[in-house]
Amino acid sequence: MADMRAFREAVDDWASGGTGRDARELAAHLDVRTAVLLEGPSDLAAVEALAERRGRDLAAEGVCVVPMGGAMSVARYTDLLGPPGLGLRLTGLCDEREQPFYDRALERAGAPRQGFFVCVADLEDELIRALGTARIEEVFRVEGDLRSWETFVRQPAQHGRPRQQQLRRFFGTKKGRKIRYGRLLVEALEADRAPDPLDDLLASL
Repeated sequence: MADMRAFREAVDDWASGGTGRDARELAAHLDVRTAVLLEGPSDLAAVEALAERRGRDLAAEGVCVVPMGGAMSVARYTDLLGPPGLGLRLTGLCDEREQPFYDRALERAGAPRQGFFVCVADLEDELIRALGTARIEEVFRVEGDLRSWETFVRQPAQHGRPRQQQLRRFFGTKKGRKIRYGRLLVEALEADRAPDPLDDLLASL
């Protein structure tokens, strides 16, 4: 895992203008064959949590999960990791509204588009719908966040908003909470209730 993390950091450095030498050397040393492109670290936490629940060691399988720091970076990462760069198989998740950016980036890189799985809004939204409010509130209780959540929904700005929107906003109100709950929501899922995009992604690896 530490070596794959080093590879991921080397790729980020390359995407920021580095030479890519370390990324190339680590890719060969680790026998990296597949890159899973995700928008951010909360998606990374969710994918890694589901892989662990299913007894998968993605690093040992030559799979590196790469948070890109935003969907607008997809063209850069597909160029570096796909056919024009390291020649890895590319897969991942994307949001429905951003699918055209992914399609164009993959086409430009000469990579297949069918390896990407689409979330209607985003992965967080998919997890909220899969679990439901009652189950998420139980997770809040266990994690000591239930009082903060109850205070949050009483705020005037939240009155009349759908529960789904309230939950998504709540996850973003404290630094690190969205990442933390990316893992916790996956761990709270029933074994056969993973959202389709996440389930299909793991099955494809």
